[in-house]
Amino acid sequence: MKRCFARGQGLPKLRFGLGGIMAACVIFLGSTALADTDAEVNARKNALDVAGAFTNDGFKLRDGHWCGTVKPQDQALIAVNLFAGNQYWFAVGTPDPGRKVAVNVYNESGKLVTTQHYEAGEQAAAGFSPSDSGQYFVAVNLESGDPTNFCLIYSYK
Repeated sequence: MKRCFARGQGLPKLRFGLGGIMAACVIFLGSTALADTDAEVNARKNALDVAGAFTNDGFKLRDGHWCGTVKPQDQALIAVNLFAGNQYWFAVGTPDPGRKVAVNVYNESGKLVTTQHYEAGEQAAAGFSPSDSGQYFVAVNLESGDPTNFCLIYSYK
């Protein structure tokens, strides 16, 4: 399983276009040989709790997940390829109660995409159906609290 994430400082970095984003983002690839920390396991559990509600509506969980660390007023960016006509939900969880996280989705030119939102402290989700196939960027933001681990999972139908 591959885990990757990239960090950005905010929307202005997204305005450089796809080439600039790829050059500016640092991508980490992990392997299954690396053991997950307790914080990553608990963050994934919280993300799965949110994503489980969408499976009841016919959504399938994508195989894989992304884990990392996010700081307040910072964001982690994850590049995903999405297909027009599908519906997607991006669920994020942190292991720390009292943290407030949010999920936003941007198209390849850096424009914020209108999504449905769910936010409940250390858990959040954003859902939408893209009108165009292509690369999108999912931003995980920590709105309050100390730096924390996060896990992002997405589902589709």
